Amino acid sequence: MAKGLDTNNRFPSMEKMERIHPNRQVMAFIFMLVWVQVWSEPTIRYSIMEETESGSFVAHLAKDLGLRSGDLAARSARVVSDDYKQRLLLDPETGDLLLREKLDREELCASVDPCVLHFQVSLEKPVQFFQGELLIQDINDHSPEFPDREMLLKIPENSQPGTLFPLNLAQDLDVGSNGLQQYTVNPNSHFHVLTRNNSEGKKYPELVQDRALDREEQAELSLTLTALDGGSPPRSGTAMVRILILDINDNAPEFVKTPYEVQVLESSPPDSLVLTVLAQDADTGNFGRVSYGLFQASDEIQQTFSINEITGEIRLKRGLDFEKIKSYHVKIEATDGGGLSGKGAVVIEVLDVNDNAPKLTISSLTSSIPENAPEVVVAVFLVSDPDSGDNGRMVCSIQNDLPFLLKPTFKNYYTLVTEGPLDRESRAEYNITITVSDMGTPRLTTQHTIRVQVSDVNDNAPAFTQSSYTLFVQENNSPALHIGTISATDSDSGSHAHITYSLLPTHDPQLPLSSLISINADNGQLFALRALDYEALQTFEFHVGATDQGSPALSSQALVRVQVLDANDNAPFVLYPLQNASAPFTELLPRAAEPGYLVTKVVAVDHDSGQNAWLSFQLLKATEPGLFSVWAHNGEVRTSRLLSERDAPKHRLLLLVKDNGDPPRSASVTLQVLVVDGFSQPYLPLPEVARGPAQDNNDLLTLYLVIALASVSSLFLLLVLLFVGVRLCRRARATSLSGCSVPEGHFPGHMVDVSGMGTLSQDYQYEVCLAGDSGTTDFKFFNPIIPNGLFQNP
Repeated sequence: MAKGLDTNNRFPSMEKMERIHPNRQVMAFIFMLVWVQVWSEPTIRYSIMEETESGSFVAHLAKDLGLRSGDLAARSARVVSDDYKQRLLLDPETGDLLLREKLDREELCASVDPCVLHFQVSLEKPVQFFQGELLIQDINDHSPEFPDREMLLKIPENSQPGTLFPLNLAQDLDVGSNGLQQYTVNPNSHFHVLTRNNSEGKKYPELVQDRALDREEQAELSLTLTALDGGSPPRSGTAMVRILILDINDNAPEFVKTPYEVQVLESSPPDSLVLTVLAQDADTGNFGRVSYGLFQASDEIQQTFSINEITGEIRLKRGLDFEKIKSYHVKIEATDGGGLSGKGAVVIEVLDVNDNAPKLTISSLTSSIPENAPEVVVAVFLVSDPDSGDNGRMVCSIQNDLPFLLKPTFKNYYTLVTEGPLDRESRAEYNITITVSDMGTPRLTTQHTIRVQVSDVNDNAPAFTQSSYTLFVQENNSPALHIGTISATDSDSGSHAHITYSLLPTHDPQLPLSSLISINADNGQLFALRALDYEALQTFEFHVGATDQGSPALSSQALVRVQVLDANDNAPFVLYPLQNASAPFTELLPRAAEPGYLVTKVVAVDHDSGQNAWLSFQLLKATEPGLFSVWAHNGEVRTSRLLSERDAPKHRLLLLVKDNGDPPRSASVTLQVLVVDGFSQPYLPLPEVARGPAQDNNDLLTLYLVIALASVSSLFLLLVLLFVGVRLCRRARATSLSGCSVPEGHFPGHMVDVSGMGTLSQDYQYEVCLAGDSGTTDFKFFNPIIPNGLFQNP
């Protein structure tokens, strides 16, 4: 293999630059610099013997281009021949250039030597072109052939020794050393043959007369003419030369003009008259009668033209094709009746007609391009027009309202690229019509439409229909209850738009989210996994995520707030007096108590909320119905009148504590009131009832609550007593100890239920009187300073 580099630089003509659409001129100027670089790329040349089997190795193209083997595949390398026939094959993995088919030099180039097959190597990403030439070397696979197996030569008998007689040449389709090299003739005493070169460089035989002829001695000679090529071994072809010796004819015909020059439109129909030639002969009679014919005409000329032997009219036998042959050199011969001939020439120039529409050849096409890509090569194509002049000048364009650009690159190659990033969500498909028009009259146009799909890129994260969701669930719900649905949309397509929902991890370690809520990953439905308890958990928040299936996946999140609605599922619970299996708690009532005397306060709570926790108190039953009354909103049990001697010393009260739920729940409490004459009298405890272990376990929580309440109450009362005692000691040291002093102002007493519910959340203020003597100390409660509305639950 032989290869070389062509360092000639080529630049696009200014005429071609002027045809660029005005709104493309700036871009074309920029890419002119790219052309210079492309044209300056050296030409790679290879050679190969004709008739080499298909699939044969031509060259290691990647190495010659200075690339690695894998670069050709990565850059979508392609090899395109100038004649639009794919005779070469590129292996992009190995970088080898192979023959696609067996090549016949004579079929491709006929007599043209050297026979060069031009091709281009196109690379994408980035776009780059290389000019290549493949020299097809001739092998000696054809023998010389004469157009006629027999030639007739008429020689007058007065022909002198040394006279030359040109003969029809043989044709050998091989070229170079394998082509026709010499002619020989069988040995004889009258003639020998010389090998000459004509004006076209073809070898033809000339018969040389060695001695004078004598028609009376020999009227006809037969010689064997042999044509030999230069192959190894040489090939040959023969023809018979018959020589007729004529009587004397001393004037040969002469053409009145030579060469003839004529122009013919390629659109001329067959049998059209090209021109008429004329030859004159000064002889008379048969020796002056001239006949015309083609001389040493090739097969192409014989198939294209004919000459009338009598009139000399040259006519077309078939249509002309300017793109194939632009001119003909026809040799003509005028022969008189005596056998003398004159030679002439006709130069026929074929004029071009705009009979070929531009041709567009797609060498690379990308039918789907990703959105958001800054610049993508959609197609690489070649435009061509075999016409000449304005008929072959072309203008290439696309629609102006599309985000695509046409960029001229190299030797009528164009690249169709995106003008900028595309957005599939705005438009998913484009139909691009490439229009190629020539500048002939009339103009011929070729259009080709390319459909380009914009493939989706995962550039849109799922979007929730709401930034936050609030769901309401009634407590004590059934497990697996559907409590609501979240929804998100994704403007992408395919798997990029397929959304999967999930619960996001919570930052609250106290919230067992996985045991409370589950989500359907496909449709976003939320389910409560177990029954919720308002008293344990009133509200909680968590985040849900929506993730598409793109790569990389995009996601978004939304806040979900679940509010548990309270149900009236808790009955009021009495904290004081404590209700248990032992004897009821006994309250002491002085017999001298005034009406409205506070006997005790029933303290109850309800773990529900709202109106379900609004408690009311009611006296259901009493030993003396008119003696006691209960405040409905705060549970205070007070005397309604003065006690008399007839009243029983012991009373039993049955109170009902009821909430405001629907339906309402209630609890009852039993009070024992013992009437005494004074607090100094001993307290007579009632007999205790034995308790079992099961009851002790059930009342353990109640005992803890009572102990906590008693501790807080005792501390509060101690602080109040200390405060009051200090104030009284300062102001009334001289006052008798049997008297009663009242503080000038009020002091607050705040009792707050830690649960925030029930009756302990009320504020009270009381007037306090301390009385002391040597034997007893009494602590008495009198009417509250603010009696109205203090004990209502909000």
